[in-house]
Amino acid sequence: MPRQIDLIRASKLPSNMMQFAAKGALSVPPDENLEILVYLAKHNKIFGDLARMTLAGWDEKASLVAASNPKTAREVLDYLVAPENLRPRLLPALLENPSVDEGELAKLAISASPEGIAAMLRSPRVRASAGILECLRANPYLKATEASEVAALLGGGKSDPSTVPVTCSVPQVAEAAVEEAGEPVQDPAPDAIDEGGEVPDEAISAYLAEHATEIAGEQDKPFKTVGGIVELLGSDYFPVSQNKEMAEGADDTEKAAAESAVTASAAVAKAKLAAAQPKPGQRDNTLQKINRLDVKGRIQLAMKGNKEERSILIRDGTKVVALAVLDAPKISDGEVERFALQKNVLEAVLRQIPLKRRFMKNYIVVRNLVANPRTPLDLGLGLMKHLQMQDLKNISANKEVSETVRSLALKMFKQKKDAANKK
Repeated sequence: MPRQIDLIRASKLPSNMMQFAAKGALSVPPDENLEILVYLAKHNKIFGDLARMTLAGWDEKASLVAASNPKTAREVLDYLVAPENLRPRLLPALLENPSVDEGELAKLAISASPEGIAAMLRSPRVRASAGILECLRANPYLKATEASEVAALLGGGKSDPSTVPVTCSVPQVAEAAVEEAGEPVQDPAPDAIDEGGEVPDEAISAYLAEHATEIAGEQDKPFKTVGGIVELLGSDYFPVSQNKEMAEGADDTEKAAAESAVTASAAVAKAKLAAAQPKPGQRDNTLQKINRLDVKGRIQLAMKGNKEERSILIRDGTKVVALAVLDAPKISDGEVERFALQKNVLEAVLRQIPLKRRFMKNYIVVRNLVANPRTPLDLGLGLMKHLQMQDLKNISANKEVSETVRSLALKMFKQKKDAANKK
């Protein structure tokens, strides 16, 4: 008789049984149940969200058995050790499990929390692996004493570099550098970053070179905001004089339309041309300035401009421009907190924020990303485990976020509340 996991892979299980599977309710051995849930979470678009929520609340003892067992399916181990899914209590077992790929441990090392770093330095396997230690040395949360210990292990001949075919690179995970929610780290005065200093041309040149292919494909793409100009700036943004001119132009157009459709078209074209050309002695507003720039010009402005210009360009419909805002040296944590909560930005912007360690040290950024209904579901679910109890309660009652996010927030709130009551 075939296993249930084989039937699911072959899409031979009826939908009602698939729903039971996504809830972990099939009558199968615990290891197969876990394998089914991970498969659904990673490969099934219909039941994947439910499976991820089930895994987030899966019994810790059963998870620990799976994490310790070398015979556990590779896909399950990779899922458990991924930074966005990792439970701290499973880490020691995963570190010593020979079936866990060292490449996955290297990804974890560069983004581990302070508690994770301590656990890794206690692991004999990590202490003997030069590749993992090199990645651990690049971790921004490494303390001075820990850095000295890593240097001693690397320089003292206690590690064997020949046994580690891994390279140290920044992992592409949702919360690459989130600290535990109970101890948020925030830089002082997030909005007090100096706007007056010059941004080095080398930084802009590096960004342009890195994204040269994307820029070439979208070089002539005009400025267009996500959500539209009215939502971006509001009806009161434009100067009064300009509003008056626009109103007069509209009246003229209506009169012309009554006389002749041809005359009306000419009037509209003339009005657009006049609006595009600044009048002598009249200073452009920010939007007019941005509208005249091509993609390269908007990227340079995103990295060198002021806060107002960044607040507009973050909503640019051209991805390479919007992401350039997050690379701006002058961007403040306060700005990122607001970006994380905005609904009128590209999904790529919300996915990029957690990859910046500086931003993710700020607990407010983490909370805002989870509370943002535009945040991709997999990203929101992965970040939720870092939230404090009160924020979990608030999100569970937030009707704007998806039902999956609310349900998991309520479940985690109850778990944390029960744990606090037992102390």
